[in-house]
This record gives sequence, structure tokens and C-alpha cells, in this order.
Amino acid sequence: MNASFPRLICFIALTFIAVPAISQSLPFKTLLKTTYDKDFPLVYPEQKDLLKEAVILDTREREEYSVSHLESAQWVGYETFSMESVSEISKEETIVVYCSIGARSQEIGKKLKAAGYQHVYNLYGGIFHWVNEDNPVFTPDTIQTDRVHTYNKMWGMWLNKGEKVY
Repeated sequence: MNASFPRLICFIALTFIAVPAISQSLPFKTLLKTTYDKDFPLVYPEQKDLLKEAVILDTREREEYSVSHLESAQWVGYETFSMESVSEISKEETIVVYCSIGARSQEIGKKLKAAGYQHVYNLYGGIFHWVNEDNPVFTPDTIQTDRVHTYNKMWGMWLNKGEKVY
């Protein structure tokens, strides 16, 4: 075993324990860095102008979307995603895809790009980072809420603000 391996494990454990509950902890940044393809474009929550113009697609499952989603987001799902669900969106439109942290949405984004959609972005950090940065989410009835479906309890550790729903 590499001599530095135990130190790495200790560092990771201490980081999870010692890092205060901030929206962008080192472990979360590391997770995102290893999740995203370097060549797939990201959009950040503070890029409000781009987000305001874009078609927002929620690539989580229906149950997650039903708890809360970004304002004006259209549900397209992940397991059940089909190109038919986006057939009315022009291939020249700016599209932002998102999920919990950005892994599922990146995969859907790749499918959109392969189908000829030209301006597709993945929302950095997904809905977790969005909420951690104090941005609003809404119920299907367009009522602002603090509730966020965290996929499961393990993934819920990345949501520092809002009410976790499993």
C-alpha cells in the first residue's frame, strides 16, 4: 500500500468533519470536478442573463421534480428521457440541463448535442448548488419552497440549505 494513502483517507475524513456547512466544500468541489467532462460547457447560478434566456430542462426523475424544481423548468427525466420530449425546442435555443449535482444532466446534455442541439449547458452543481447558493426552487404549483428531493440520504449530504426530502 502506498504510504500516502492513509494520510489521504485521514484528510478526506477530516474534511467531511471539519469543513463548516458552506455551499462549496472542498469534497463537493472535488466530486464535481471528477463528475464533469472537461469539454462539456457549464453555466453557473450567477450567470442570470444566460439562465433567463435558456430553456431549462430538469433531468431528474418525476418524483424529484414534483418536490421542487427551478422556476420554469420543463421535466424531461433521465431513465425515461426521449428526444420526443424536446422535439418542440428549436435546435438553436440555449438549453440548460440540471439534476441533483450534474451527472445525469450531463448525460442528457450529450444526447441533446448528438441530436444537433447547438447551445447546451449543464448547471454547475445541479439543484443542490443552486439551493446552497440561496436561489429559489418551486413546487409544480409555482409556489416557492425550501424542500429539495435529495435522491437518497447519502446524496443528501451535499445539500446544506433547504429541507431534505428522500
